[in-house]
Amino acid sequence: MNTPAPKPWEHTKSGQGSASDPLAARFVSSLDYDKRLYTHDIQGSIAHARMLEHVKLITKDDLKEIERGLNEIKAEIDEQGDAWPGWKVELEDVHMCVEAALIEKTGDAGRKQHTGRSRNDQVATDLNLWVMDAEQHVIGKTESLCDAFVELAERDGHIVMPSYTHLQRAQPIVVGGELVAWLQAISRCEYRINMLPSMNYSCPLGSGAIAGSSLPLDRDVTQEILGMGPHESAIYSTATRDTALDFTYSLTMTSMWLSRWAEQWIIYASTEFGFITLDDLYTTGSSMMPQKQNPDMLELIRGKTGLVYGSLMALLTMCKGITIGYNRDLQEDKRHVFAAYDSVCDCLDMAARIVKTTKFNEDRIKQGLDKGFLDATSLAEYLVTKGVPFRTSHQVVGKLVQACRDKGYEKLSLLKVENFNAACTESGSDAVAEQDVYDWLGPENVVKRYQTAGNAGLSGFQEQLKAWKERLGEENAG
Repeated sequence: MNTPAPKPWEHTKSGQGSASDPLAARFVSSLDYDKRLYTHDIQGSIAHARMLEHVKLITKDDLKEIERGLNEIKAEIDEQGDAWPGWKVELEDVHMCVEAALIEKTGDAGRKQHTGRSRNDQVATDLNLWVMDAEQHVIGKTESLCDAFVELAERDGHIVMPSYTHLQRAQPIVVGGELVAWLQAISRCEYRINMLPSMNYSCPLGSGAIAGSSLPLDRDVTQEILGMGPHESAIYSTATRDTALDFTYSLTMTSMWLSRWAEQWIIYASTEFGFITLDDLYTTGSSMMPQKQNPDMLELIRGKTGLVYGSLMALLTMCKGITIGYNRDLQEDKRHVFAAYDSVCDCLDMAARIVKTTKFNEDRIKQGLDKGFLDATSLAEYLVTKGVPFRTSHQVVGKLVQACRDKGYEKLSLLKVENFNAACTESGSDAVAEQDVYDWLGPENVVKRYQTAGNAGLSGFQEQLKAWKERLGEENAG
């Protein structure tokens, strides 16, 4: 029977320590998820080695050997992936697997690599580097989704449709007015991620396990090599997971907005609404009902939000009860950050494809456009321009809507000027309505009359679309 060798960091124990119990070895291992940090682990290790050479703790020849070995390891893992023979569960994590392989390749030079370093500051650095890259991937995907919304707005943005509050018909808007609202929401998610570097990405290397080192390490050197922010308290640097939390919170907000959009379009795609037609690529059939075209991709975007929310709550819960120093609980952080990132990236990609291929059904929307008295607020505002106080005009229009219902009318424009004036007089105001009242009625007229900045009618949509095209054009050019 082969007796496992003791782990390199358990020399104070008798026998083989935790390596002798297969369950303990598997329980503490994080290789099944943290191996994806290998690029960043090697990046951080090279920076650390260059700093060690800079302060004369290793020789130029040592540095040359370390860099050669680490670059060879990276090339091997790039090619072999999970099949790389250096992945050994008994070594627990990506850091020790890479270090063990380096020692095999370089001998004593590799043994000097960990001088002045702990896995505590090493993993904190790796995670910060990974998040820095991951953020750029997410931003690229949000920009692709924004591009898709702009394309759809250019194609179908002119279509007049109802807006909804409380899922009840509210005021008339154009399709583009709603699309730029989604654009704003996704863009704010991108902005939130863009702001993270201003709060995060200090360089933990040089903090050691918790208190720093008595060796003459120069943290400024590693900070500059890695393009990270100023170094901070050694204790805080190894204890904090604020970068992971802030990033995951940003992902959670992105997922929340994607879920709201998915819910809206699930409703719009229903037979009862019929506002949009989804491409066949992004619907699925029923195993029993041959006629079904279910919006499963949208439903899964909505459903995956639970996983992302769970990741954030897991991280918050993990951090709430540990002391201000490294605790092994934090090993689990990457599991949740990676899960949230993977899910949101997939959802952003899917959302962009759905938006690119969806069509708004103008004829179907127009068929029911007069239902719900969408122009009621416009009529109240017309009366305001004639000197009627808004609360009074609100009361007048309410009575006129009721009068239409009593007559079986679905449009306020079916009433006569005399009806408008009679309602004004009944409410204690002068008769002020004239023939021009009809220019304020009907959804098509209302969307042309909106004047306020950011409005969801034609003028607001056209102005905002122009601004979005210029902005996205600049970002894509950059």
